[in-house]
Amino acid sequence: MTTRRIVLTRGAALVGAASTSLLLPTIARSQSDRIRVGLMLPYTGTFAQLGVAIENGVRMAIDERGGKLGGRTIEWFKVDDESEPSKGVENAQRLVQRDKVDVLIGTVHSGVQMGIHRVARDTGVLNIIPNAGVHAATRSLCAPNVFRTSFTNSQPTLALGKPMMDKGLKRTVWITWKYAAGEEAFEGFKESYTKAGGTIVRELGLPFPNVEFQALLTEIASLRPDAVACFFAGGGAAKFIRDYAAAGLKDRIPLWGSGFLTEGVLDAAGPAAEGIMTTMHYADSLDTPRNKQFRLAYAKAFRLQPDVYAVQGYDSGLLLSQGMEAVKGDFGNKKALYAAMEKQTIDSPRGKWTMSPSHNPIQDMYLRRVENKDNKVVGIAAKALADSGAGCRMAG
Repeated sequence: MTTRRIVLTRGAALVGAASTSLLLPTIARSQSDRIRVGLMLPYTGTFAQLGVAIENGVRMAIDERGGKLGGRTIEWFKVDDESEPSKGVENAQRLVQRDKVDVLIGTVHSGVQMGIHRVARDTGVLNIIPNAGVHAATRSLCAPNVFRTSFTNSQPTLALGKPMMDKGLKRTVWITWKYAAGEEAFEGFKESYTKAGGTIVRELGLPFPNVEFQALLTEIASLRPDAVACFFAGGGAAKFIRDYAAAGLKDRIPLWGSGFLTEGVLDAAGPAAEGIMTTMHYADSLDTPRNKQFRLAYAKAFRLQPDVYAVQGYDSGLLLSQGMEAVKGDFGNKKALYAAMEKQTIDSPRGKWTMSPSHNPIQDMYLRRVENKDNKVVGIAAKALADSGAGCRMAG
């Protein structure tokens, strides 16, 4: 599949809608009032809907603040990253070196993100990460020009241990795919659960994206733990939830997990998901005026319901807008811009959050229970939770 590149002037607010904007493969570099924003997101394949939601959110946030960045007109550039890690560096270089973007917003897939990260560190381009939770980006490989508006992979599960122990669930089996996101999610769970006094009786895993769970479910049944904690996402999560119930475990051993277990899969999981407990930095049903206002505005603008990915895109747009306003559009003063972005409070639909020293959100984690195909917020699992930022040494 060839990489698709689109160059847009401000105008097409609805992603995917017919646009009257001209395609401009060559743009005069002398227009110093303009700022060039590159979107490197998945627009095809499994994560295509996530890419669209993120772009919608970014554009909506900027539109709400006047459609410019610090008074400067925006030129948009888009590349479909195809969720293909092997093309990550090439696609990021295309935006930075060919299209000369000032800002690169991306991406969803952690493997692709590491390609973007390499280019961002090599070139100094401002990179805002709207989803990928890979630890290295805001830990050992942190950089002054890289900011994340989502989470680290261990953040949701770092809030999981205490609520489980509060329910008297003292012996737990952990299960996930054997890949980076699963390992990093386990780090958060292990830290929070053992600190609260819990015992992890077994760690189970299977290769990503294998969904043959039966043998592991039989093992769980034989171990008879107080609960099962896990990290799965997408279609694999829906199948795990269904298989867990079909194995007769649903009513015997409570199932807990990172919020991605039930995010966007409740229709596919069906009744088997009822009662599952998760921790997450957002829920569609979050009952606050800010979230209700956001959801109504998003639905009107795009004729779609927003999700956590739209919120993270929206917050990326807010962070960039507020930073640029703080320096009055002086993008050339990178030191002042990054200092301003570090100091921002983001009034997000998820709740207000601030930036950690390693450039990752310090944010509340909500405790959620699945009720009637809805992730209902039943409490706050952790207030103002920060990732450790272990190994981060900012330079420059």
